[in-house]
Amino acid sequence: MKIMKILLRARLLPVYLAVLAGCHGGESASPTVVETTQARVVESRQQQLPLNIRSTGTVRARETAVVSAQVVSRIQQVLVREGDSVRAGQTLVVLDDAALRASADQAQAGVKAAQDEQAAAQTDAKLAASTLERYQQLQTEKSVSPQEMDEVAQRAAAASARLEAVRAKTEAARAQESGAHTMLGYSRLVAPFAGIVTARMADPGTLASPGVPLLQVDQTGALQLQATVDESAIAAIHRGMKAQVGVDGASSPDIVGTVAEINPAADPASHSFLVKIDLPASSHLRAGMYGTAEFANGVRQAIVIPRSAVVSRGSLVCAYVLDANGIAQLRYLTVGAQQGNLAVVLSGISPGESLVDDPSDRDLAGKRIEAQR
Repeated sequence: MKIMKILLRARLLPVYLAVLAGCHGGESASPTVVETTQARVVESRQQQLPLNIRSTGTVRARETAVVSAQVVSRIQQVLVREGDSVRAGQTLVVLDDAALRASADQAQAGVKAAQDEQAAAQTDAKLAASTLERYQQLQTEKSVSPQEMDEVAQRAAAASARLEAVRAKTEAARAQESGAHTMLGYSRLVAPFAGIVTARMADPGTLASPGVPLLQVDQTGALQLQATVDESAIAAIHRGMKAQVGVDGASSPDIVGTVAEINPAADPASHSFLVKIDLPASSHLRAGMYGTAEFANGVRQAIVIPRSAVVSRGSLVCAYVLDANGIAQLRYLTVGAQQGNLAVVLSGISPGESLVDDPSDRDLAGKRIEAQR
């Protein structure tokens, strides 16, 4: 059997050789043609970038007053609405003052009665003092008895004591009148400073009580961004420090604020500190706007590429990276925060690699890129 297999292989060998000769005798396979296109080419590079602490917050007035009643009374009038500008001392809310006015009138009547009583007591004391003086002269002349002298002296002392008591009573009545007029003044709630009404929480007919907010007034003038900073970063922030502020809706993207105040205690729920940043005066800023603040905290090394070289494929971030032969390959990237017109690449690319700039919607994968000049 082995001899037969050897003979069979020997017979088939020429056939194999002929087939191989036929394969090599035909035309050679044509090489794959790579399409070439022109595009701008940029390079990734490594550079130092600022290391920032980022926080968010709300724009608020530097001074805010919540207006509330100091007496229990029904509201008669609310003279302002949200958005109204008010001046310092302007009447904002009028309360029912009937009971307060009655108390003031009663206190005033009490003062009048005390003053009349004091006038009478003063007359009696003056008369008693004059009588005592005459009796003292008569006593030197031995014209009055010691008993008569004692009686006159006692009447004079009693009149003087009564006068002092009535004077004290008059002072108490005047103090009561002053307090009643002060309480009457509480029936008109006024603006503590010039500003804008930002909230109205009551309407006429409502019963006002001490401590219950009726209006909120924000002081006119410069504003603050009140931002929260995590406890892990608060040590790097101090008063007088500059911060780059961005406010949604503000036309100017470059707002430089100054740290004015740092709350010394952290919020126990969020473990963050409230930082108040003074903002420059601007007609585009309004209280209640959302804003962000960035505080410089050193530098770091990072790989950056132009933002125009970044393309999106669905939810993925990519870039066309050129290999050693200039062939574009679509590579997925992980990018971080943007720095102006640069994108920070966290992974997916190394410094010094070439990329296609502004590829738009073109599919350049597998194409040779010829750099435009």
